[in-house]
Amino acid sequence: MEARAKARYIRMSPRKMRQVVDLIRGKGVDDAINVLHFSGKRAATPVEKTLRSAVANAMSNEKHGKVDPHALVIKEVRVDMGPSLKRFKAGAMGRPMRIRKPTCHLTLVVSDTH
Repeated sequence: MEARAKARYIRMSPRKMRQVVDLIRGKGVDDAINVLHFSGKRAATPVEKTLRSAVANAMSNEKHGKVDPHALVIKEVRVDMGPSLKRFKAGAMGRPMRIRKPTCHLTLVVSDTH
């Protein structure tokens, strides 16, 4: 049985988010929550929140009955590029210089089987 959760338009660079996601890929849910909770990275907070949401989605799925949350494993984690916010800041001689503020989309799938 699979359950998924998505977090979209996270105001963070996808590259920085992937560093955190690579730490938990393929692990059990309990281990992944521990790693994320004690990680010093800012990206760990939205990843942990999305993981908890995926676990809640798996437990509330009525078609498959009761699911043990301790038996769940992270099957797939994907970080995609979202739209960039474009801002301007004064550059040399007062010229406007573009600043890109990237966003990303996080998709997380948990399963009770590998």
